[in-house]
Amino acid sequence: MLVGREWVDNLARHHPARLALSVFATVIAVFTGLLLLPQATAGEQSARFVDALFTATSAVCVTGLVTVDTATYWSGFGQAVILVAIKIGGLGIMTLASLLGMAVSRRIGLTQRLLTASETKTAQLGEVGSLVRVVIITSLTLEAAIALVLIPRFLTLGESLGDAVWHGVFYAVSAFNNAGFVSTPEGLMPYVGDWWMGLPIILGVFIGSLGFPVILNLARRRTDARRWSLHTKLTLTVSSLLVVVGAVAIGSFEWRNPETFGPLDGPTKVLASIFASVMPRSGGFSTVDTGAMNEATWLLTDALMFVGGGSASTAGGIRVTTLAVLMLAILAEARGDHDLEAFGRRIPRETLRLSIAVAFIGATTVLVASLILLEITNLRLDVVLFEVISAFATVGLTTGITPTLPDSGKYVITALMFIGRTGTMTVAAALALRDRRRVIRFPEERPIIG
Repeated sequence: MLVGREWVDNLARHHPARLALSVFATVIAVFTGLLLLPQATAGEQSARFVDALFTATSAVCVTGLVTVDTATYWSGFGQAVILVAIKIGGLGIMTLASLLGMAVSRRIGLTQRLLTASETKTAQLGEVGSLVRVVIITSLTLEAAIALVLIPRFLTLGESLGDAVWHGVFYAVSAFNNAGFVSTPEGLMPYVGDWWMGLPIILGVFIGSLGFPVILNLARRRTDARRWSLHTKLTLTVSSLLVVVGAVAIGSFEWRNPETFGPLDGPTKVLASIFASVMPRSGGFSTVDTGAMNEATWLLTDALMFVGGGSASTAGGIRVTTLAVLMLAILAEARGDHDLEAFGRRIPRETLRLSIAVAFIGATTVLVASLILLEITNLRLDVVLFEVISAFATVGLTTGITPTLPDSGKYVITALMFIGRTGTMTVAAALALRDRRRVIRFPEERPIIG
């Protein structure tokens, strides 16, 4: 047992990309096999391989895009398999992302200090073992809190105790892990104006998108904001700003749209606007028909989805800290400052280089996938781009084209979800670990920019 743990610790430190890719691929293969079982579907026919693979990948990568309706196509056993896949995928993402951070910096800052304080016997293996335990305890606690709020609401809607518990737990796990899967046939659209239903899901998605390091930092330093880490401050600031700007913009774009916000009253429009602004963090839920939204709303949602949520979280995208570093670099360049500074701290230049690489690789991935789908379908660019970014950022919002895609298109989206979930983690870690020191350096000369 000790040898196995040491092997995992060594793999996490020295081969983080190999660990992330192999773990996620193996877990997806297992859940694909489970969804192919006859008892996983509600009908008499077993699921098609492409649908089982797509659903398993979407669940493990906590995306939420589906080719078949979750509530009606899959049986109770099938939905339970999906729920377990979401849970394992969410835990794996937070754990692996934190382990990759450990591999890069040889520690996890506040997280590692917390683990050391709680378990002083940590040797080489303790960093991994303790981290996994804290991630599990933290996520289960937050999911239980959300479920305890949702279950009474389902009871008041006339559901039996068993159904209320099932739906409450399912939505709590799906929300905190930013999965976007729904267990009710109508989804959340009947509850567009239900604050009791909508607010816990909004908070669950937002908290889950902050990331494990931020959650622990806030839990330990909740009364002393001055001692929050720079990562926490940047994540909270940018995430909150994007939610506010997104809510105002989406509300103004859709306020009079007769197919979305138009028929709603004022307070319901406010809730729907906030809901639609938070979900691109990677939540993937919707209370109105996303396919009926204006093109301006789609474009704004594209941008919000591409940014995503916080690092070491279940959210996808290039991450809000990447956006923050890029914006700080632009601001520093405009001011003529040599250093990138925020909240009284200086950000290393290597972080800027890494942010540029992550953003460029993400944009290139979206471009290539969009070109492939445009070639194999007759769909418009706007709907294809929306679906591609939603898959890459593991969001799950859709204009409704995913179930109608040919099998080749479904495989493209499946690969994109896998790349979007594992790619940003592994690429960032690989680039950060690759630090060549050269004895001889070439003379410096600046090309003309702009």
